[in-house]
Amino acid sequence: MELDDVDRITVLGAGNMGHGITEVAALAGYDVVMRDIQEEFVQNGYEQIEWSLDKLSEKDRITEAEADDALDRITPVVDLEAAVKDVDVIIEAVPEKMEIKKDVYSEVGKHASEDAIFATNTSSLSITELSEETDRPERFCGMHFFNPPVRMQLVEVISGAHTDEAVLDLIEDLAESMGKTPVRVHKDSPGFIVNRVLVPLMNEAAWIVEADDATIEEVDSTTKYGIGLPMGAFELADQVGIDVGYHVLDYMHSELGEAYRPCPLLISKVEKDEIGKKSGRGFYDYEDGGPEIPGDAIRDDVRRRLLAIMANEVAGLIENDVADADAIDEAVMLGAGYPEGPATMADDEGLDTLVETLEELHEQTGEPRYEPTDYLREAADAGGFYVETEPANGESEFETLDVSVEDDVAHVQLDRPHRMNTISEDLLDEFAVAIDELADDDEVRAVLLSGAGDRAFSAGADVQSMATGGSDPLSGVELSKKGQSTFGKLEELDKPVVAAIDGYCIGGGMELATCADFRIASTRSEFGQPEHNLGILPGWGGTQRLTRIVGEGRAKEIIFTADRYDPETLEEYDFLNEVVATERLMDRAFEFAEDMAAGPPIAQKFTKRAIRAGRTDSEAGLEVESQAFGHLMNTDDLMEGVTAFMSDEEPEFEGK
Repeated sequence: MELDDVDRITVLGAGNMGHGITEVAALAGYDVVMRDIQEEFVQNGYEQIEWSLDKLSEKDRITEAEADDALDRITPVVDLEAAVKDVDVIIEAVPEKMEIKKDVYSEVGKHASEDAIFATNTSSLSITELSEETDRPERFCGMHFFNPPVRMQLVEVISGAHTDEAVLDLIEDLAESMGKTPVRVHKDSPGFIVNRVLVPLMNEAAWIVEADDATIEEVDSTTKYGIGLPMGAFELADQVGIDVGYHVLDYMHSELGEAYRPCPLLISKVEKDEIGKKSGRGFYDYEDGGPEIPGDAIRDDVRRRLLAIMANEVAGLIENDVADADAIDEAVMLGAGYPEGPATMADDEGLDTLVETLEELHEQTGEPRYEPTDYLREAADAGGFYVETEPANGESEFETLDVSVEDDVAHVQLDRPHRMNTISEDLLDEFAVAIDELADDDEVRAVLLSGAGDRAFSAGADVQSMATGGSDPLSGVELSKKGQSTFGKLEELDKPVVAAIDGYCIGGGMELATCADFRIASTRSEFGQPEHNLGILPGWGGTQRLTRIVGEGRAKEIIFTADRYDPETLEEYDFLNEVVATERLMDRAFEFAEDMAAGPPIAQKFTKRAIRAGRTDSEAGLEVESQAFGHLMNTDDLMEGVTAFMSDEEPEFEGK
């Protein structure tokens, strides 16, 4: 079966995951049957989809017509035979209990067509064991969506011991057709990738507190601000549900051994039904306002311990051929919102240091979870999970940017779609290098700036990664200056810069856009400087550049109100040069950049310099203008322009 053969999909289960997967599939154009065991459950799921589609329409993520069409493609049913008969793919999303899932498959196999493919949405249970409940284990795999499916980008595609490779290829293609990013899990292993990293980290956090080595506040401060993760370890456990994490951990313990023995602190919380936010109390009291995590309680020893546990899990996954470092990093960034992948973070810390940390803990406690894997030792000896090599072409390689040159146009793409292209310090560092290289490249005549993915040009500063180290005024000053300096390089580039803006252009992302010479936006874009809502101000040049572009009154309005603006309004405010249909944005932006690249490079350079000089001193600007005018009178470009004008032809400027 090929993707083109897939028309009808059945989703078993209408709960949070089931109705979310149904909505995603319907939005992708598939006819979807959503089934649950009671009419009440099915109807509730259908109403949740209707509510979600309305919200997407209100936010202009989809049109009203698209919402109506998606809803029309969904058929809610209770009868199992009717649900699975004559469908191409069956995605099961029933409760995460092995016996429940096995019961479902024993019945489904009686009614599904011979060609149907089964995909389970389990987050940790054995794909192989579930597949053996059917008469077609080779047509069975894991398709693990993350909650909520409508928003989360990742889908883990997991092979069972019997799964046909063609089935995995098809499910990957299916996930991509739904607008998701599939990551292949090559071997059926408890927790797969994301939970295999997150759950042992939660367990280790609990062991640290259980042993009285640190407090909950110190662990969460370290996790959130010392490592830069989206939430503190205990904060995340409360958010997801301590019981959920515990059950995954308990399954890992039964399948993988003593290294995954649940901490008594977790067991105690589950037994007392203090399982997190949903119960009103977990590690934090939600009836009393929830967590207040200090930014100044970071512990270096806790940070190394948690990173060491993560590194060991990464090494175990690689060693057992479950996934490679790239796939692990991509999955955890997409599925858990990490600013960087665990393999990358471990390399940055130094694998030698982390191996030494594990060895010391193992010697002190004798606990199996601290025994370094063979592969972790090998990777430490090799210099890391990623061994750096010099690029063959002598140019820099980037992790947060995608830089390419086509003809005379350099395309610089912010390449963090999993984080909505938010701007981290690493991105600032790489951006500065990229602009310096493009400034020195005489073959590049114009620069096009955009954001990867279909959600954001840039949603601003990566607050998570920049919060690492806590809140320190001096660090804040240095961060502001770093952003100002880096963005200033783009503004001062002597070549025309075009920003192609699609989706969110918020905060630091909007500040970056102000550095371009020209801004073209899609109709679905959204703008704003929300810093005043956070009690701060635009700190990367936004108070200055925005004022120059739209005027002081408009700039104050945008910054002080912290409102969101549609592209038509900002075109009226002269912030945007053009607003075009979303599907035409990149074609139009490349066309515009190519037009700029065909212009006279020397004249363009001096024009930008004269404009910059005149911002603070009109006399200085006029002086630069006159000197440049004189210089240009003695260029080959002038003769080319005059000759082309006289012969009514297009000039071919060479910058001479």
